[in-house]
Amino acid sequence: MEEKQTEISQLGEFGLIDRLTAGLEYNSPNTVKGVGDDAAVLSQKTGLDTLVTTDLLLENVHFDLTYVPLKHLGYKSAVVNFSDVYAMGGTPRQITVSLGISRRFTVEHIEALYSGIRLACQKYGVDIVGGDTCASHQGLVISITCIGEVPQGESIRRDGARDTDLICVTGDLGAAYMGLQLLEREKTASAGQSDFEPDFSGKEYLVERQLKPEARRDIIEELHKAGIRPTAMMDISDGLSSELIHICRQSDTGCRIYEERIPIDYQTAVMAEELNMNLVTAALNGGEDYELLFTVPLTDHDKVVAIKGVRVIGYITKAGDGCAMVTRDGNEIPLKAQGWNPLA
Repeated sequence: MEEKQTEISQLGEFGLIDRLTAGLEYNSPNTVKGVGDDAAVLSQKTGLDTLVTTDLLLENVHFDLTYVPLKHLGYKSAVVNFSDVYAMGGTPRQITVSLGISRRFTVEHIEALYSGIRLACQKYGVDIVGGDTCASHQGLVISITCIGEVPQGESIRRDGARDTDLICVTGDLGAAYMGLQLLEREKTASAGQSDFEPDFSGKEYLVERQLKPEARRDIIEELHKAGIRPTAMMDISDGLSSELIHICRQSDTGCRIYEERIPIDYQTAVMAEELNMNLVTAALNGGEDYELLFTVPLTDHDKVVAIKGVRVIGYITKAGDGCAMVTRDGNEIPLKAQGWNPLA
């Protein structure tokens, strides 16, 4: 039996906010006042720099509710912001959540979305301290701003890579993109069928990587324990190739990465073969992996390879050498920024 659905107009803006944020508990000691006033109050600690990042997600541009559960969408919306803070070497502390909601959504729909956001915050120790809601004529709009902190002067930016630095990535690449292709395929197959059952057997990892990514807090902690401070770092949201070119341009360097060293999961390889897609292209340009791409001095080689989940895939060169991938047969292919372009 379907649960009763409540029109948002019955609660109004403040009633909806009260319902979504009821029982919020704060994890960060510098959250003085969160939801419920004209502004959140955050105490400032000496010796720390503040990090601020914002992501805007639009229905039918960044997500398709045909196959994305609202709870998963809420979780992912929060985690992608946390990932940006970790990519600066920082710790996320608070978020604000702003929603544009069209009339087809009920209170229960937005509660499901918010439950995912709250779950992510609980897992990563982040506080929800404010936001806004308004009507939307273009479907669901989600805007999350994350506030983090990092020891003063210790933020890791994209412009610090130097010649001979090692290029490292975490986890594996291309799985989220293949998960998206799988979801799109099943959506097409289900068209016009009311009793269609999607088939994800043997490919659950790909679906999880697309719908419920995780930020690599664990790697940041391991780098700190090992005494490694990356010279440059960013998360892989738009694709390895695009992100590596960003680092090289901002650092005024070139790079060489090796095809055989790019970490790829078995399920990703199987899915690429099924779809007759180039596996390495998917790993280079697929995006939404939310793994970390970073560079470290050559002298840190032994320490960095000892960290589980980190793979050295190449090295930084002088700017004049350009950015290229060395193929398995020894040829060099120029890297191109072919990842996700939201304005294309």
